[in-house]
Amino acid sequence: MADDRNGPRDGDEEPRTRDAAGEDPYASLLGLPLSSDLNRIGEQLHALARAQSTLQELLQAVVDITGDLELPRVLRRIVRTAMDLVGARYGAMGVLDEEGRLLDEFIPLGLSAQELADLKGVELPRGRGLLGHLIHHPEPLRVRDISRHPESAGFPPGHPPMNTLLGVAISVRGRVYGNLYLAERKDGRPFDRHDEGVIRALAGTAGVAIENARLYHQARNSAEQFQRLLLPRLPDLRPFAAGAAYRPASAPAAVGGDWYDAMRLPDGACVAVIGDVVGHDLRAAADMAQIRNMLRALYYDRGTPPSTSLTRLDRIIHSLDEAPVATALLARLEPVEGAWQLHWSSAGHPPPLLLLPDGRVRYLDTDPGLPLGVAADLARPDHRESVPVDSTVVLYTDGLVEVPGQSIDEGLAELAATASRHAGQPPEELCRALAEHHPSDGHDDMAVLALRTPPLTGYGRT
Repeated sequence: MADDRNGPRDGDEEPRTRDAAGEDPYASLLGLPLSSDLNRIGEQLHALARAQSTLQELLQAVVDITGDLELPRVLRRIVRTAMDLVGARYGAMGVLDEEGRLLDEFIPLGLSAQELADLKGVELPRGRGLLGHLIHHPEPLRVRDISRHPESAGFPPGHPPMNTLLGVAISVRGRVYGNLYLAERKDGRPFDRHDEGVIRALAGTAGVAIENARLYHQARNSAEQFQRLLLPRLPDLRPFAAGAAYRPASAPAAVGGDWYDAMRLPDGACVAVIGDVVGHDLRAAADMAQIRNMLRALYYDRGTPPSTSLTRLDRIIHSLDEAPVATALLARLEPVEGAWQLHWSSAGHPPPLLLLPDGRVRYLDTDPGLPLGVAADLARPDHRESVPVDSTVVLYTDGLVEVPGQSIDEGLAELAATASRHAGQPPEELCRALAEHHPSDGHDDMAVLALRTPPLTGYGRT
């Protein structure tokens, strides 16, 4: 039979079935051998895995970059992240000037110590040559051979050799803020379209991070300026030498309630006060200004003990609709029987720090009393201490010594050690040193005031 005659025989291979067009259904749809199809599929799976890995890295990079608000650190983190994402050996951020024509700042990363030494004395790029191309044409730029690019201006002496380049502009609110430059993939290959896509995605996040950091910087500066406007300038306290310093909290717009004040009284005494209103907002700053002004009027009354002035102030505070809570320390340096005496009272404030002429440093630990705004009718004690000529009395707020989770005694000990190292400096420089080398973590604003006692010869006599 025909079927038998045409059927397979022993030892014959099974015939392949062909479709109506006579094509082998197992052949590649692309006209390639089956093994080539598998290779192509493998390449696509590899590319997909690379893309998925890169996406995860990019998402983590977004979290890392947007988590910082200090602009210098943000810029360096953007460059480092870009280098890691595409495996670049070198990276740099070029920040444009106000006109957007030249590089005002250039932040290079990846240079070894020897490469940095070889470039010593070489001026940083200003955005000419190939770097300037991206300034004037802010589209992504990929170059396989820098030396052969028509706009290449070459490298200065000592510059490490670079052949490949990837550049992407970073824009902030539609304006180009700067350019991100990457050079030399570590695997020796030129930058590809995948690298370009990753860096373009990163550039979008970078623009947001830069804008956030700039807004944070502006808010912080505005808060600090507002706080400083509320603080009084120390008047002429001669013959006393005096100094003061204020530092805002590290958090953005964290306007605080720290303040200081000082005044020389007609009887020859010098009065000083330092305080801290609870809170970190505009309300705390406004309360601070109000309390400071009320207290200034109260302590000007000669002969009134500091504790009496604080009690009167507390009663006034309790008469307000919303009584603020604050700590304060009011002190008078007054001549008593041929010597200086420190006469003070505290409303829940840290103790004064006394720097003696022989180099000894000690705290005047006493009953701190209750803060203002807690119990108006509860009296606070007065304290007195003899103070030699050329001694320095330091008043400060707790923001200078407090660290969350750490005993305040550790901060006080470190503050005393810093004061001892700078005890011989003028009070203004002493306060600056204490504010710059404080033991706290900067979570709170801080103020410090220092008064140095003058010779007593003829002092206080009219």
